[in-house]
Amino acid sequence: MPSGHQRDILDEFDADRRRPRYETVTAEAGMVVEDRSSGFVGDVVRWSFEGVTLRDRNQQLRHFTWKPGGFLIDGKPVTLQRPEATPVLTQTVSAAGGFLGEKSHGASRARVAQPHRIWVEGTHDAELLEHVWGDELRELGIVVEPLHGADDLVNRVEEFQPASTRRLGVLLDHLVEGSKEQRIADSVLNDHVLITGHPFVDVWAGIRPRTIGLESWPDVPMGIPWKQGLCDAIGVELEGFWPKLRNSVKSFADLEPSLVGAVEQIIDFVAAEN
Repeated sequence: MPSGHQRDILDEFDADRRRPRYETVTAEAGMVVEDRSSGFVGDVVRWSFEGVTLRDRNQQLRHFTWKPGGFLIDGKPVTLQRPEATPVLTQTVSAAGGFLGEKSHGASRARVAQPHRIWVEGTHDAELLEHVWGDELRELGIVVEPLHGADDLVNRVEEFQPASTRRLGVLLDHLVEGSKEQRIADSVLNDHVLITGHPFVDVWAGIRPRTIGLESWPDVPMGIPWKQGLCDAIGVELEGFWPKLRNSVKSFADLEPSLVGAVEQIIDFVAAEN
């Protein structure tokens, strides 16, 4: 090829023609597949617009994005795809958890809100769940509500009156052995409540720093508010940084596994059949 030769449209067509072609298979619950890149084998337990969740024989969950030829079924490479979504009415959730303002997209039925709830510690936690899992949560009719702090969690749970038909999932920040959050979680004794969490001091740190071009989040000295210290260390203004960080997340692959696993556990719990 002469020096400086530019690929033309025929080159692109020829390259595309030589790419391997894979059979497309629609994911089904219980289908056993293998992720080609990691070798992880498991049955399909969930899917979303972003990807698919597999569970192995040890009940470990792993999450994979949709990718051409990315999976093996019976040793054969395939392109796995999500099932077509059943059309539903899109609705807005009020601060009290009710559905408001229906807007039809040719659907014949509305998704009714379930009595189950997911509580998270703050507005940013709720926004991140909506950003990544929003489509799935709407399909399930599950409402996410911010707690604005977990100190009064025991009383809030009692007021909620959890039951088998009214389950409650709680996602806590900094849920590590010996922490205040762990002591609060241990004080809630109810079979219809599941409390999980991640080890990070704030849900911001549950986003992989590579999404904004960092190798790691900076250390913030004790006594300095973590969010402010983070922004100071990387040279950005605190005001307005969160929307940019949140929008850098394209799928659950941009989140730390401990955060993804905690959220998936809660969704499984509140969405389970009675």
